Amino acid sequence: QKYFCPTINLDRLWTLVSEQTRSHYKNKTEVAPVIDVVRAGYYKVLGKGNLPKQPVIVKAKFFSREAEEKIKKVGGCCVLMA
Repeated sequence: QKYFCPTINLDRLWTLVSEQTRSHYKNKTEVAPVIDVVRAGYYKVLGKGNLPKQPVIVKAKFFSREAEEKIKKVGGCCVLMA
């Protein structure tokens, strides 16, 4: 298949992280968890849904414009992977 690009929405992003990891970073503002969606089998992050007001670093091959805006709005950042 020529254009294989599995996607995940923002509202499902935190399901890739264990509850233990999420609670560990909940009250820490100086560090943020890294969510690698490529390792979970997804290539593109889409902007449907909302993120909790908690900074997060998201690694993916592609981001929609809306997803990138929402991640940055909560204090996180987007990392493009080759």
